Formats: sequence, structure tokens, C-alpha cells
Amino acid sequence: MMTVNPLEVDGMYFTAITVELPKTNLLVISNEVGYIMCGALDVDVLNEVLKDRNVIAGRALGVKTIDQLLHAPLEKITDASREYGWEPGMIGKDALLKIS
Repeated sequence: MMTVNPLEVDGMYFTAITVELPKTNLLVISNEVGYIMCGALDVDVLNEVLKDRNVIAGRALGVKTIDQLLHAPLEKITDASREYGWEPGMIGKDALLKIS
């Protein structure tokens, strides 16, 4: 099953996507600028293979819900996201607010 819902974070709106897969969930919170995602995100591919696209994205590990993704530290971020002030270890919610 897949669910797509609007998500309000401190007055700013994002899209929350949950894809229920066998034995795991795929979690994404996005807007028109960038996104944060669960551990399924391959940041190295975005930084190396797709570098010319300047994707703004970050990955949090060990999250199972959208709420956990919002409050988890980003373990890895794309190089392009640094332009928005993102740093590894920052909380997902704080990263999202920097791109709103």
C-alpha cells in the first residue's frame, strides 16, 4: 500500500509518502526543492552518478514512520544540500525548514 499526505511542519507544507513493502517501509518527505528519506536513499549515487542534477536530499537511518523521519538526525546528505545549510546530524525537520 502507498499513502501520500500533506504534512504541515511549523506552518510550511510538504508531501509525506509512505510505501509499505514486504518487511520494510519506504519513507519520503518532500517539497519542490528537495527531500529527506529513510535508509533506502543512495546518497552516493546522487553525489557521484547524478551530480549534475544537484539533488537536495538527506537520509536518516532506522526510521519506521514519517514522525520518526522528521525527528531523526540525517546520517548522510547530498553535496548540493549543503548550499541550504544542511549538515550531517541535523534533524530532518530542521533540514526541511531550510528548504521551505
